[in-house]
Amino acid sequence: MNTTSKPLTLHEDRLFSSDTTQRAIARRLYTQVARLPIISPHGHTDPAWFADNQPFANATELLLLPDHYVFRMLYSQGVSLDALGIPRRDGSRADVDPREAWRLLARHFQLLRGTPSSMWLNHVFHEVFGLHVRLEESTANQYYDVITESLQTPAFRPRALFERFNIELIATTESPLDPLRHHAAIRESGWPGRVVTAYRPDPVIDPEHEQFPDALWQFGELTGEDVYSWDGYLAAHRQRRAFFAQMGATSTDHGHPSAATADLADAEARQLFDTVVRGKASAADAELFRAQMLTEMAAMSQDDGLVMQLHPGCFRNHNRNLFERYGRDKGADLPLRTDYVKALKPLLDRFGNAPDFRLILFTLDESTYSRELAPLAGHYPALLLGPAWWFHDAPEGMWRFREQTLSSAGFYNTVGFNDDTRAFLSIPARHDVARRVDCAFLAKLVAEHRLDEDEAAEVAIDLAYRLPKQAYKL
Repeated sequence: MNTTSKPLTLHEDRLFSSDTTQRAIARRLYTQVARLPIISPHGHTDPAWFADNQPFANATELLLLPDHYVFRMLYSQGVSLDALGIPRRDGSRADVDPREAWRLLARHFQLLRGTPSSMWLNHVFHEVFGLHVRLEESTANQYYDVITESLQTPAFRPRALFERFNIELIATTESPLDPLRHHAAIRESGWPGRVVTAYRPDPVIDPEHEQFPDALWQFGELTGEDVYSWDGYLAAHRQRRAFFAQMGATSTDHGHPSAATADLADAEARQLFDTVVRGKASAADAELFRAQMLTEMAAMSQDDGLVMQLHPGCFRNHNRNLFERYGRDKGADLPLRTDYVKALKPLLDRFGNAPDFRLILFTLDESTYSRELAPLAGHYPALLLGPAWWFHDAPEGMWRFREQTLSSAGFYNTVGFNDDTRAFLSIPARHDVARRVDCAFLAKLVAEHRLDEDEAAEVAIDLAYRLPKQAYKL
């Protein structure tokens, strides 16, 4: 060990109040939830990890390259993605030694101070790999060696970590074009770990998606349906949804620019679809088509029981140059002002009161929490609120979410916590943060005599475990 290194510690009271009364209550509540199994009903881990159960290559490939939360911060301070070895859109990458990329992360690790990424990574370093000195340039090689050598051992294979983390279920997210071979392999292997998929149809629903023309053609080839006719196109969705459900899916996911929905007459919908498939759609046509397809997806959800998730209000791939060189999901997705009350009315007029339909709403626009989302979820039986997401998946964001939604939606019109991550090893860290914040929030209510402590304990357990299982029909 480098004797000049500073210690890395995780304080047992992290994220609890400095008020002694509240802190003592939070500690007691936390003991009720700390060791509950993890339900991860929405995320982006790679099912191939669990199907093949091969060792992760090294510290950089596992902890840096997939984590846009981390490399976007470095990029903002002038570190090029090529220098980190981030794969390019065409599949190539700069010839970078992964150890040097790791050293570059260590040299800039101070950029993450106070951010959720620092908290998550330090949890991984300390709890998963037993590293008790801070990551900095002088300890970079030590970190790289300890992590990379550990990854080659059986205890650090994906399935072993899944079990070590006490994960009861992970849901991944796949395109309708995905054959789900990895999910089939997991099922056929006899391993009891539960890894399910979720139906994410954006590439074949969004006319402005760069893959749309090719994806639509593949959609037809895969399903054998005439996807250039309205009836055939909808039939192809039904067919793939049924296959995903057969492979364990309980939900769909939709990442639209807005929450706009529409309920067009049949003739109007057919005419709009014809405009789209001929490549003649304007920006307004594309938005209307996405809006109509949300209502069509809701109708299918009412039929097949898949829970519908909507992640709107995100300007994706804002950095055009970065997108053209490196592709999607490189940290340039930015929040947008988002309307829900008017935007969702066409869909809710049809399905908002339906007992067999469920829509989980997310937002990047925090201004909508108390004005729109909580009142909607506090009224419509079909609606539930997803947790704080992306930029707001942080202690402050989680606290604001609870504070601004509690009075209108309560706790039981929310769905607990989703980690929504590609960074597999951060999953226990993220769930621990959410559980600690909820315990701290509940402790404040108990200290103010708004809840009895036994009620708070029950709510804490519900938020950590029962509500996500119930919301996602698990």
